Amino acid sequence: MSTHSCVLAPHLKAALSPGEDGKYSRLFPGLPPHQPDEAALLALGRLGAAMDLGIELESTGSDHDNPRIPAGFTYLGQFIAHDITADRSLLQHHANLGELHNFRTPRLDLEMVYAAGPSGTPYLYDLNDPDRFLLGCNDAGRPDDLPRNSQGRALIGDARDDIHLLISQLHLAFLKFHNAVVAHLRSEGVPADDVFGEARRLVRWHYQWIVVHEFLPLTAGDELMADLLANGPRFYRPGDRSSLPVEFADAAYRYGHSQIRPLHRINDRIEGSVFPDFAGIRPVPAERVVDWCYLFAVDPARPPQPSKRIDTQLAHPLIDLPEAVVGVTELPEHHSLACRDLQRARALDLPSGEEVARFMGVQPLSVEECGLCAGGWIGETPLWYYVLKEAEVRAGGEHLGEVGGRIVAEVLLGLIDGDPQSYRRGAPDWRPTLPAHEPGTFTMADLLGFAGVA
Repeated sequence: MSTHSCVLAPHLKAALSPGEDGKYSRLFPGLPPHQPDEAALLALGRLGAAMDLGIELESTGSDHDNPRIPAGFTYLGQFIAHDITADRSLLQHHANLGELHNFRTPRLDLEMVYAAGPSGTPYLYDLNDPDRFLLGCNDAGRPDDLPRNSQGRALIGDARDDIHLLISQLHLAFLKFHNAVVAHLRSEGVPADDVFGEARRLVRWHYQWIVVHEFLPLTAGDELMADLLANGPRFYRPGDRSSLPVEFADAAYRYGHSQIRPLHRINDRIEGSVFPDFAGIRPVPAERVVDWCYLFAVDPARPPQPSKRIDTQLAHPLIDLPEAVVGVTELPEHHSLACRDLQRARALDLPSGEEVARFMGVQPLSVEECGLCAGGWIGETPLWYYVLKEAEVRAGGEHLGEVGGRIVAEVLLGLIDGDPQSYRRGAPDWRPTLPAHEPGTFTMADLLGFAGVA
């Protein structure tokens, strides 16, 4: 499977190795595997089938729009996925520096941005000012692209963040955010030797705050997230050796594939689909620089595009991925991201959605709610499909339901709580300190504004 096909949205990398460094685990190890007929899975997810939204040209006003969640959070979710799956082999040649130990433990610590720091990965940093990230200039001479080599490949800590335009521009925003924090600390008189370390800490903590207080409430629902913060987790308690449950990595967190809009407007001139229109690994010209007002609520006078509702249909471009993305395939169904997701869960022996719901003490979806019988489906529901359908029928597609939402929220919050250097572990009473629209909190809109990109 091409790695390109696995980084389209907030999801995890293709190669899962449950035993490697204890990075992967099972959240519900006692539940039986769900093994639906593979032909039925392909029939469900193939081109023109039930999970294909169809060719939809309208970029606004669609019945599938979800105004609760701006479209940019789809790609923040992907950015988070890359962060928690940052593979130490990406920078293995720097392992002797002793700075890459965190690659063995999934954490929300921006390792794929900072890599091994100015000493270990100096090519990511400004030669004349190593506290700051190196930025790339576009064809208009502006620093609005990632730094790139002569072949157009981005010089960043994780190549997956250049797989398409929206994620590469988001990575750039985080580079600029760090550089702005460096300038802020210098203006505050922080000693020169402390600037980089303090900037990295502030960037990480404000990013973690956004995940806990903005991304997760939007994704899992305010009520579920409030309960989790007040009463703690019920199922995911990894301790200091955090791992990624496969029920999260290969089912619940793949909800984001359903959030991708058929078309995105990236600025006042250009609109297109993530693939093939915004394919990455190439310089970003000035005309394609993302205006974040179209993706996050950075301007009250200009509402952002909504994400697509979370339901069991994927935007047509994801059901008919080009060969340049998926490579040469034996079956035409392997051009469908839905088929790939359904097959992957089966191959990993994930339990059914109904089994997980019963274990959690949640009333499972009825056969009618799942809606598969009309297509001749026999048996219970694949966990990934169940998470999407649960969001659709129990939350109107505006956020995840109780099964999907709890898996996603408990795992991401648990990864932060398992990190001794996170704000929740190291300084639980900490509140954001950088300028924001509302003092004491911090949002993606604040981050983009402080970074100077909105």
